[in-house]
Amino acid sequence: MPAVRLDDAAAPAVEIVTIGDELLLGETVDHNSAWLGRVLAGAGIRVRRRATVGDEADAIRDAVAEALERTGVVLCTGGLGPTRDDLTKPVVAELFGRELVLDEALLEELDRRFRERGVQMAPINRSQAEVPRGATVFPNSRGTAPGLALEDARGRLAILLPGVPYEMRALMLEHVLPFLQERWPARGRPIVHRRLRTTGIPEASLAQQVDDLIAGFAPITVAFLPAPTGVDIRLTSWGALDEAEAVRALDAAEAALRERVGRYIYGRDDEDLVDAVAREMTARGLTLALAESCTGGLVAKRLTDRPGASDYLYGGVVAYANAAKEAFLRVRPETLAAHGAVSEETAREMVEGVLEATGADAGIAITGIAGPGGGTETKPVGTVWIAAAVGDRRDVRRFRFGGDREEIRERAAQSALAMLYTLLRGGEAG
Repeated sequence: MPAVRLDDAAAPAVEIVTIGDELLLGETVDHNSAWLGRVLAGAGIRVRRRATVGDEADAIRDAVAEALERTGVVLCTGGLGPTRDDLTKPVVAELFGRELVLDEALLEELDRRFRERGVQMAPINRSQAEVPRGATVFPNSRGTAPGLALEDARGRLAILLPGVPYEMRALMLEHVLPFLQERWPARGRPIVHRRLRTTGIPEASLAQQVDDLIAGFAPITVAFLPAPTGVDIRLTSWGALDEAEAVRALDAAEAALRERVGRYIYGRDDEDLVDAVAREMTARGLTLALAESCTGGLVAKRLTDRPGASDYLYGGVVAYANAAKEAFLRVRPETLAAHGAVSEETAREMVEGVLEATGADAGIAITGIAGPGGGTETKPVGTVWIAAAVGDRRDVRRFRFGGDREEIRERAAQSALAMLYTLLRGGEAG
């Protein structure tokens, strides 16, 4: 398979390899590759694949060699320090057939920086001034490990960056990105993303409803990204269009999707469902009251985390015990005795009770079993009943959420907001 050269007319693409045992052990979260993906996309450079390997010479060599064969360009982070487990530089140098040589200017700069801090440079740091012969050196103004770029006769390129995030980011923005943009003719055509955020519809149903539209979006691609909070539709222009053309193509794709499944779309990009609910409530001049049990005020917290919640949120009750449901929400004792606290009947009476007590225009009630204990054969952990009301419209549904206690509560709160939003938008009740 021929390597993709930097002067190739094909769309620019790279692979990312992050290096370090701490990443594989879960001791450190790999934020570097996510950040690199965003920055490269903005420059019109596509990340085709990313991998994480530990501090083992064979693993590093294999990952870099495979990335070079597939894509021709690889960005590596980590393993550039002065200790014995920092193997990236010697391994990649060997892969390119380059010996490590001492860069006297770099050594002098390192020594100067140590002296400025009143510290004598340790002999071990001398190795950080050793670079592969013929490599491009990117000075690191925030640390001791410089960035490096090695290119072979086939045009394959390896870029090595330190794993410390603030050092890596500075090197990337100050040196590496300009270096790549200068060499790649496709620069100026950014990768442009747009996310349409949906709720109240499963991924499979959403994909099926819009499947016939997708082919007509080319060169825009479509991906469905499910999460506990809903399904995002990601639209992407991968650098085949200039920015203005990409925006027009994304606008057209979004318009077609909204025409087909607009009742499920509550926002774009980083807009949260809370923002959408607040917008709809405020636009209609409605007030909202909450009756929460298993979520323990989580819906109220999410709403009041946003400024301006007082424009529509009347208040809420956390009625955890049955006695509280009876006292504050007027749930009938016979309802609790016959059906239990986690039931359709109780959820209905909770929402009616909070509406009557507050005079609010809309309401949410949540009652369930968040676990880890308390489940039964007929009502296992994760069983949640949610009631939503807007005016004279009602929606009451039973859910069975997976996950731990926190995940169940989060999913219940999100589902309650989704039900309320659907009623506000005139959607169908369950």
